[in-house]
Amino acid sequence: MSEQGLRTTAWFHCFAGIAGDMALGSLLDAGAELGEVQALLGRLPLRGWRLEVETVMRAGIGATRAVVHVPDDVVVRTYMHIVGMVQEARLPPRVASRALGVFGALAQAEGEIHRRPPERVHFHEVGGHDTVIDVVGTVAALEVLGVDEVRASPVATGSGAVRTAHGLLPNPSPAVVRLLRGAPTYGRDLPVELTTPTGAALLAATASGFGPLPAMRIEATGFGAGERDLDGLPNCTQVVVGLTDVHEVTEGQPLVMLETNVDDATGETLAHTLEMLLGAGALDAWIAPVVMKKGRPGHIVNALADLALVDDVRRVLQAETGSLGVRTTEVERWASRRHVSAVEVEGMLIRVKVGPGRVKVEHDDAARVAARTGRPLRDVVSEAETRWRRSASEGAPERTLPPDQPEPA
Repeated sequence: MSEQGLRTTAWFHCFAGIAGDMALGSLLDAGAELGEVQALLGRLPLRGWRLEVETVMRAGIGATRAVVHVPDDVVVRTYMHIVGMVQEARLPPRVASRALGVFGALAQAEGEIHRRPPERVHFHEVGGHDTVIDVVGTVAALEVLGVDEVRASPVATGSGAVRTAHGLLPNPSPAVVRLLRGAPTYGRDLPVELTTPTGAALLAATASGFGPLPAMRIEATGFGAGERDLDGLPNCTQVVVGLTDVHEVTEGQPLVMLETNVDDATGETLAHTLEMLLGAGALDAWIAPVVMKKGRPGHIVNALADLALVDDVRRVLQAETGSLGVRTTEVERWASRRHVSAVEVEGMLIRVKVGPGRVKVEHDDAARVAARTGRPLRDVVSEAETRWRRSASEGAPERTLPPDQPEPA
């Protein structure tokens, strides 16, 4: 339990990327008691696995390697199958919520890649026993350590190609790129899959922010080892666990605001520009009408982006508007803590954004349900909000999913 006025924060240092086994190993190395983690894992309706830990050295750093021994048979599970497994396990609410969030993030990314709804996604590599144990084991270890908030450093990725069930794919894989949309990343010139889809999904679903080590009273640290040694780089993920003051005013998130003036674009072009900006990783994008020189009506197109994605967003802004120039301003964002949960209406999942004293239904999800059922949109929205509030009042585990786009400022 955290001290009064303090919360326990875990910061993952992803200097060599992150994978499910590396995240789990780092938390065990930081002091999460193996027996307690295994006890929570034992609630899963999943048999034939065994979790072992071993101490290894990676480029001179002592680290813990989490090894999941599983049957030889290859299991392909659907996203909804895994949701059912987690719900059947009756895990502590925060463990279940985080686990569902991770698998929801994976389903959303795979659905976007393969052009199918998340609930119809089939998991290949990430549906096996080992991935299920890595994910649920990691969020169980967070709970054993009493972690209230997860943060992370910029995330390193490799280069070249990786072999998957779909054949050779670029490295970082399409799933990793989608999962880390909006997060600061950088590539290392190493032909190794430093960050896996499972590791990226853990960050996408649990991390509330990215940046350097936050101000904290450090309580523990640990290193989770990857499978192999790398030349000149410790192949491990570090976690630092400490106490942060919930009342302390911390630094805002550094961002860049991009903007350009246009006076010759149609409404359709402007709407398409916003969509493309968000697709390029902008955290938010908007348009404001203005009166330009000689009384001409025009618009200012704005986008908010992480420093690592400024060039990508700038190119899209110029290409889509045809503008001859883009202005940038460095800003800071002080975002209220929020997370994305999910409820079921008419057998379909609808995401709801939950913040301090407010719940907001994801419009696109509600519109999809309304179109398929013929119900008025306002009725679907009202039912989704009611279902979430009823579930929250009863203390039921939340079903969390990532948003379609990065969260707005």
